[in-house]
Amino acid sequence: MANTIHFPKLANQYVGVYGTLKSGFSNHSLLGDSPLVDEGWIMGISLYDLGPFPGATRSASEQPVFVEVYAVDDDTLAALDHLEGYNPDSPCSSLYIRQQMQLEAGPNCWIYLYNKPIDGYLRLDDGIWTG
Repeated sequence: MANTIHFPKLANQYVGVYGTLKSGFSNHSLLGDSPLVDEGWIMGISLYDLGPFPGATRSASEQPVFVEVYAVDDDTLAALDHLEGYNPDSPCSSLYIRQQMQLEAGPNCWIYLYNKPIDGYLRLDDGIWTG
């Protein structure tokens, strides 16, 4: 019987996380062994406290949102899509949509944007969700 060599899955894209996927929060384990590659601020979105988790939406706000950026493989990205309720075949019905955005002083990364009304939710003016 020949030995099988298992190669690690290659991380091939970046995801910026701002809520329960951040280090130390409840869903961080879904990132598995994905390495933290950067952290910083993203302009053009606002952050809202939705109760047990946050949601970011596009806005003209001058206050950026703080994200941790991880290099992820396709399987991890699919697991994140599932967590965020994102269906690429039906983005209009998705809880979150995934879009490319530019880190203020870093790489482009995928960001999950809340895809439902934010009326009545508290906007986090400092751009940081602390749980």
